[in-house]
Formats: sequence, C-alpha cells, structure tokens
Amino acid sequence: MNEAITADRGMRVAKKKKDRYIWRLVYDIKNHKMVYCMLLPVILYYLIFHYVPMYGAIIAFQNYNPADGILGSQWVGLANFIEFFGSRIFSRVLVNTLRISLTTLIFSFPAPIILALLLNELKNKIFTRTTQTITYLPHFISLVVICGMIKDFTTEDGIITQICALLGMAPQNMLNNPNLFVPIYVVSDIWQGIGWGSIVYLAALTGIDQSLYEAARIDGAGKFRQVWNITLPGIVPTIIVMLILRMGSLLSVGYEKIILLYNPLTYEVADVISSYVYRRGLEDFAWSFSTAVGLFNSVINGILIFGTNMISRKINNTSIW
Repeated sequence: MNEAITADRGMRVAKKKKDRYIWRLVYDIKNHKMVYCMLLPVILYYLIFHYVPMYGAIIAFQNYNPADGILGSQWVGLANFIEFFGSRIFSRVLVNTLRISLTTLIFSFPAPIILALLLNELKNKIFTRTTQTITYLPHFISLVVICGMIKDFTTEDGIITQICALLGMAPQNMLNNPNLFVPIYVVSDIWQGIGWGSIVYLAALTGIDQSLYEAARIDGAGKFRQVWNITLPGIVPTIIVMLILRMGSLLSVGYEKIILLYNPLTYEVADVISSYVYRRGLEDFAWSFSTAVGLFNSVINGILIFGTNMISRKINNTSIW
C-alpha cells in the first residue's frame, strides 16, 4: 500500500515538473518571439537536412533496390554488418582510420592553442594581424586546390621533395610512399586549420581578467609562469569543449582529402572508413552495405562524444550538456 502511494506521489511530482517546464517554455516564447523567429531557420535546417534523412538509415538492414524503394526492399537484418565485420577490409580501414585520427588529434589539436598563445603575447598589432591573415588563408582555399598543391609540392621535382633531398632524403614522389602518407596528411591538416582554429582560443583569451597578470608580475612571475598558471587555466574550459567535439568526429576522417591524395600504392595505409563507404556506395552501388558501414561509424562517434563528455563532467565539471 505504501509503495503504491509513493509511486503515485512520484508520478504527480513528475507531472507537475513537466507542466512547469512546458509553461516556462510557452512564457519564454511569448516574451522572446523575435529570438525564436531567428532560431527557426536553424531548427528547420537541422530537421530537414540532418534528422529527416536519418530515416534512410533503415536501408542498412535491407538489400536496398531503388526500384522497390525503402519500404519495398528486402529486409536482411544484420547481414550487411556481419559481412563488414567478417571481411578482411574491416581491420584495415579501422586501423587506418584510428591511426590517422589519433595522429591528427595528437599533433593538430594543440597547434591552434599554441598559435593563439603566441599571438596573444605579441605587442605589435600590425604584425599580429598580418600573421593571423596569413594563417587564416589556407582555410578558405578549396580542398581540391589544396590537394593539387600538395601533389605538386611532393612530386619528384616538387619544392618539398627538393628540400627533403637537401636533408638527405632520396628524391621520390612522396605520395607514392606508404610511410609518408600519414605525415603528409597530418602536416597539411595543421597548415589548413591552425589559423582558423586559433580564433576560438583567441576569443577565450580575451575573457581572462587582466588584473591576474598584474598581480602575477608584482609577485615576480615571468612570462612562462603567467602562461602556465593564468592563461592556460583560463582557457581550459574552451579546450575541453573543443576536445569533446573533436572526439565526436574521431572516426570521421574526411573522405574528400583522402580520395584526392591516395592511390592504389597507398591503399593499405590510406584507406579509411569514409573513403571505403564512398567506394562501395557510389562506385560499386552497394548502397545497403555502405549505409551499414556509415551507421557503424556514426554509432562509434556518438559513443565517443557521450563518453568523453561524461568523463569531463566527472573530472572537472566542464561539459557540453
């Protein structure tokens, strides 16, 4: 009897809380109509281009035939997943994806932070703005153009190859060497994103209380101690948020750049999950199989971002949600 009363009381409390949240939302919408009108296009964008297409993920469990449509195609259950997990290609693309993603994370993620810290210490505003402009430019160059430049620079008579030859490396087409593909990918990724990525950290640096630096100087702290004890702790929440977001796309190595740079000689080290999905889906017309592989990739990314967010919230109370 007591258990039934307690359960009923709990349901009533939950209903009251739900009603309170609903009325609070209605009140907020009525008092901030223009804000919600501005938010509406963003909501529609995500609904139309991100949530509605999720319905198509059902073909991962089918032998999809465009003539029969999604509802009319034969249901095969987990057959596509079993085929992927049991194939020789599974271990190759997974290992390659992790190798490229983790290497990029280790070397590329800290690069914008270091650049932001260096720019923050510069006193010459003209030099600072010039440096920022130069480092931002690669972000706005088309990826096709970027990859074309990389190919030209790393050919047997390319400028980067010639520089490496002066350091003792034998002249070669560097993109044909499997041992050099990952370093080229990572270095070019840093070159592309270091300037643009530093914007977030430069914005975070402006929010640090300048009186802390004055107090540190009075106490005799040098530049290094100020950076270590004031600057870095001041941007740690931003770093953690960016790291959580980065972990959520750990397995989503962009297939565009991979496809534009790799060739049959480097498939063994360059073929990743996204490029494999591209080949199977668009070149081999295996739509169901490629959807299953992409769904597996998305699920792992989701687990990573939720796990990283939970760990961050428990360790230092900083999280996205």
